[in-house]
This record gives sequence, C-alpha cells and structure tokens, in this order.
Amino acid sequence: MKKQVTIKDIAEKLGFSVSTVSRALKDHPDISIKTREAVKELAKLLDYKPNRIALNLKNSKTYTIGLLVPETQHYFFSTIINGIEEVAYENSYNVMVFQSNEKYMREVLNIQALLANRVDGVLVSFAKETHDFSHFQQIIDNEIPLVFFDRINKSLHADTVSVDDYHGAFHAVNYLIRKGCKRIAIYSAPQHLLLGQNRLKGYKEALEKHGIPFSKDLVYSCDTYQDAIKISRSIFKKKDFPDGLFAVNDMTAIGAMKAARKLGVSIPNDLKVIGFENSLSSSICDPELTTVDQFGFEMGKKAARLLLKRIEQDTFNFTPEHLLIKTQLIERGTC
Repeated sequence: MKKQVTIKDIAEKLGFSVSTVSRALKDHPDISIKTREAVKELAKLLDYKPNRIALNLKNSKTYTIGLLVPETQHYFFSTIINGIEEVAYENSYNVMVFQSNEKYMREVLNIQALLANRVDGVLVSFAKETHDFSHFQQIIDNEIPLVFFDRINKSLHADTVSVDDYHGAFHAVNYLIRKGCKRIAIYSAPQHLLLGQNRLKGYKEALEKHGIPFSKDLVYSCDTYQDAIKISRSIFKKKDFPDGLFAVNDMTAIGAMKAARKLGVSIPNDLKVIGFENSLSSSICDPELTTVDQFGFEMGKKAARLLLKRIEQDTFNFTPEHLLIKTQLIERGTC
C-alpha cells in the first residue's frame, strides 16, 4: 500500500516548518508568493491530498480538552486534574481524561482515541516507558495545541508547565545537611525524565556546596512505594546506612520509612527523611513527613490556561512558553 504524503513530508523536503507548509497551502498572506508556489509545486509532484480528518480537527471546535496522565490514583496527578477541570469548567470546556498506567503502547492508543474524538487541545504528562514521541508529533502535525506538564519534552513545538525540580531538590538536601546529615541517599526518578535529571542535579550541587563528596553508591533508582520497601530492607541493614534520605515523591519516602523502622532505625534520630509532593499521606504518616510542595493544583490551572490561550489564538505561529512553578519546603517531624 502506497504511503500517503503528509504536510510533514513536504516540509522536510523543502526545509520549511510544518506550519509554514500548512499556511502556504491555504494561501495565507503571511507566506511569500515564492514560498507558496514552491510548496504547491512539490505538493502536486508528490500527489499530496489533504487529510480531511485533520482539517475537521482544526476547523470544528468541540469545546473538549484531552488530558493524558500516567495514573489517576496518584495524589499529585489528582490535584493537577482538579486544577485543569476548574479552569475548563470556568471556560465552558469539557475534559476527557485518559491514563497510560505508565505504558507506552497504551499512551499511543490514548492519543489515537483523543484524535478520533476531535478534541480542541491536549494536555499531557507522558509515561515512564515513553522514549519515542512521534505520537505527540502527530497532534502537532494536525495543528492541535499541545501542552506538556510535570513530565515535559522541550524538543517539540509545544508549551510546557513544570515545577522547579532543581531548586526543590537543592533546598531539601541543603536542609538535611543543616540538620546534621553527612551521608545522604537519594531515591531518584528515571534519568530519561527531565525532572529526574534536575532533582539529581540539585542533590549533587547541595552536597558540593557543603564540601560533601558525591557517591554513586548513595543514588538509587527508586520511585514507588513498593520498590522503596524492597530496596530499603537491604540498605538499612548495613552498618554504614545513610543518615539522611531525599526521595523523589512522598510515597517512596514513606515506603523507605516503613522498611527502616521495621529494622529498628529511629526517625528522625537515626535517619532524617524528605519527600517531594506534599501529599495528604505526608501529613498523616507517623512521624509526619517533611516534604517539598510542588503545587499540583496550581500546575493544572496554569497548564489549562495556557492550552486555552493557544486554542483561542488559532495559529501555530508562536514561540512555545516554558512555565516554571516554584516549590516550598514543608518542615515536619521526619527531620
């Protein structure tokens, strides 16, 4: 079966952007006559035929926003959803929510479903398994506004909203050091995620500031409650176990605390712990968890407002915005 020629194919051959080719085919006045002629000539040569589904997606508003999250049961993502829905409701938009369960293939299918439902825009926090972003590029090629939040990708023509992961981690580890910790472990997010890279960087630079050598032996790839329990059972059996722990999220921190206490480790006397999220669980565990608030509700509101702005602009001739939300250290009993 012959592959259908797309706007992206024409753009690549001419060295133009997808939006330039799209506007040239529509005789947009902002595009020079010379460029329009070149685009149309190549389109004719390649037997390009407009994708009617894509045109309908572009030209017919449904007042529906697509939302894709890794999971809905996670407290942080539930607060983001609440923020998004509040803004959507205020502006008479509906929100269609999908979850990937951290699976790449399920995420791809979710995106196809959103396209089939002709959403006006898409908000995404992608799955841990995702390394190929071509399904998100498909949204952009169809000229549907796309905003990444929390887990972001700046290589695509899309806006992003994320937390200041670097400074959040830096202040957390700096706080542990001020409390007397000298051997601090980090339970880290996957390093292909920008948030994982930035939190590890903040951890390293806080150590460096105080002249504490960085040790790979204290860096653990661990970002779930179950994995934290499993890993911590071996870590806190050692004689030289860490006296401080910075965890990528609250449930990971709580899992580590549970395992450590079963081994007779006193918190905060023997081990001081800081999470990242400020979830409901952080304030009801014993002792209450010191954590970094990343303001999920506010993130959701900012992401939704940014998406609605792009929908109302009705143009892809824009420079993507990358919004950063400041964190706040919440001091509680684990330090």
